[in-house]
Amino acid sequence: MTATPAIPAIDRRGLSAAIASYVLWGVFPLYWIMLKHVPSMQIIAHRIIWCAVFVVGFLVIRDGRRWFSEALSRPGVGRLLVLSSLLISFNWGVYIWAVTHGRVVEASLGYFINPLVNVLIGVLLLRERLNPSQWTAVSIATVGVLWLAFQHGDPPWVALTLAFSFAFYGLIRKIAHVDAIPGLAIESLILLVPALAWLGWAQWQGIAAFLDGDIGSDVLLVVGGALTALPLIGFAYGARRIPYSLVGILQYIAPTLQLLAGVLLLGEAFTPTQAIGFACIWVALAIYAADGWRRARRQPARAAQEHCAEEVPAADGAAPPKQVS
Repeated sequence: MTATPAIPAIDRRGLSAAIASYVLWGVFPLYWIMLKHVPSMQIIAHRIIWCAVFVVGFLVIRDGRRWFSEALSRPGVGRLLVLSSLLISFNWGVYIWAVTHGRVVEASLGYFINPLVNVLIGVLLLRERLNPSQWTAVSIATVGVLWLAFQHGDPPWVALTLAFSFAFYGLIRKIAHVDAIPGLAIESLILLVPALAWLGWAQWQGIAAFLDGDIGSDVLLVVGGALTALPLIGFAYGARRIPYSLVGILQYIAPTLQLLAGVLLLGEAFTPTQAIGFACIWVALAIYAADGWRRARRQPARAAQEHCAEEVPAADGAAPPKQVS
């Protein structure tokens, strides 16, 4: 009998890159809060401009000028990236507004909800089927959102907006079939002209925050573009080298750190009412993550069983043993 293939060791560099990316995303509120004196639209414009500079520069150094034509080589990719650029800029805008207006806790809720919104989109738009564990997770999460809405008198709009805008952004990027970094570069280039126009108008009106004598703010605005690109590059590197089921677990690092930063460092309230709603979301995520982890571990085991069944002939012409899933 052939030995069962060993499960390959996890690439440590890939794991480190993925964790570092989620940690950076998780502590972003502490960075953007230092720019709360700058109007949100100007922060977004600078984020777009400097992100384009850093990401396009990285791709030119790595791949030369061919990266652009290769990224747009498939039909329809350009149109999809126009739509995804609008969604991601809207998502960035809501997030920056939330951080600079003391809504970090609610923003973190949006990214806790996001994986479950992805599940709903898969069911409603991609005709995917859910197993009982996934339906249970979605149902419990819905109870948590309804609880928060009922207790506060209206739905948690910031969280829902962030969750749905990023979920639809992910859907479009899935359909577009373009790598993460070239896709971000093209999205940034699409938004570059409107961003420059907005900053030009702000300069003409005398309300521009850039180059107004505050060197610290200028540096933060420029570095913000690099910080937008850096975790995505690290994530793209890590996601190719570790199991995607592990990526699904690691993604909760970012909203957890955002929540902790909002409550422990930025002094936002976290009431018992909010705790009940968040607890529902966390229970749902635990069920969802455990189901994904279980199915991911079952697949190599099943493949190994099938491999053994093919390699071992049945004795005396008997049928091979029945495989148990």
